[in-house]
Parts: sequence; structure tokens; C-alpha cells
Amino acid sequence: MLRARHSVVVSIAIALAAAMTACSQPAVSDWKRGRCLVEQVGMCADCHTSRGDKGAPLLDRWLQGAPVDFTPKAPMPFAAVAPSLAGLPTLPDDADALRFLTTGALPGGRQLLPPMPQYRFDATDARAVLADLRKPTPPAAAR
Repeated sequence: MLRARHSVVVSIAIALAAAMTACSQPAVSDWKRGRCLVEQVGMCADCHTSRGDKGAPLLDRWLQGAPVDFTPKAPMPFAAVAPSLAGLPTLPDDADALRFLTTGALPGGRQLLPPMPQYRFDATDARAVLADLRKPTPPAAAR
């Protein structure tokens, strides 16, 4: 059992390292780097994009928010809904958005609740993610 968990942790670490390497190519623009971080590292669409009957993401609703379809192990005092990230409507001020992406704190100091991870991007990555989320478009495969 312990060996299986160790294998899963190592596999996840390798996958994240590979994704971060793909996102750090020298010729990648801020927007493209942000797109890579949003899609391959943060995997934001997994929760923030609605899904069709067969579970495929609805690309015409890319990052526009969605109900989070899971059953928590512990009761949660809120409905599990991932809000829209398209354009970052909840963080219209760039300074607030960058502060959130680098510290995990929302305006007023409030922290996100589970199941949202507490991201802590460095300033360069935060600017790249912000550039992508301010002009969200579906992945290239959908265009």
C-alpha cells in the first residue's frame, strides 16, 4: 500500500515537472506560458468548465464556471461550484489578481476554501496566468 502511494506521488511529481518544463520554453510568450500553466499545470478547466453528458468539457463554456461534481468526505458549508475564470470577473483589478495568484489571498485577506488548491505562483508565472485568464479562449483543438 505504501509503495503504491509512493509511486503515485512520484508519478504526479514527474508529470508536474514535465508540464512546467513545457511551459518554460524560452520562446514562449507570456500569454502562451499562461495558457500552458492554466491548462497543463493548474488544470483549471477540470473544475471551472462545464461538462457534457459523456464527461467531455463543453469548449463553448471554457472556464465559465461549473458545478463541482464530487461527493466530499466531510460536510461542506457551501455548494461546490467553481466560479467563472473567464476574464477573472471576481478579480477585476490586476493588482488584486496578481496578489491572489502569488499569495493565495483574496481582497480583504480571505483564503479560498477547499477543494480549490492554494496556488502560490512566482511573479512571472502570475503575470502569465493573468494574461491568459484575461482573454480566455478555448484550447487550440476546439478552434
